[in-house]
Amino acid sequence: MTVSRLLARPMLASMFVVGGVNALRNAPALAAKAQPVTDRLVPQVKKATGLPIPEDPTTLVRINAAAQLLAGAALATGRVPRLSAFVLAASLLPTTAAGHRFWEADDAQTKTQQQLHFFKNVSMLGGLLIAAGDTDGKPGVAWRARRAAGDAKREAKHLAKSARREAKLAKAQLT
Repeated sequence: MTVSRLLARPMLASMFVVGGVNALRNAPALAAKAQPVTDRLVPQVKKATGLPIPEDPTTLVRINAAAQLLAGAALATGRVPRLSAFVLAASLLPTTAAGHRFWEADDAQTKTQQQLHFFKNVSMLGGLLIAAGDTDGKPGVAWRARRAAGDAKREAKHLAKSARREAKLAKAQLT
């Protein structure tokens, strides 16, 4: 692992570990802010997926906090970094939608503050997407697929050439 990954992953994960602990401690207060979003999204997600998702905003805040805490710790320690970055990215979407709806703010100062936090979360989402795609210098699935396709194409050409040569030899022996 490079030094930049060794330092960057814990730095990126730190916000989620701290945020997860804070959300677990203050779940009822955060649930009040999240309720307008959960009331709209949970029924739609249930309908689309058929999954048994809890409807209580406090429970949803706690689930999101636990996901951030566990995935943040995993990213910080380098355990399954791509999966943990993806989980953090997925958990950041409802957190941002519930916590930083700057477009609903009436006060100019509050609107500016919420807008700042909203775009901070968007930038963290970008970092998480980069981390989720980071193969740590090892070939990724896309590279392996291209490589396998190229190998198969070369093998097919070789087999076709061999088949043509064998056909010529067989024809020559018959005549």
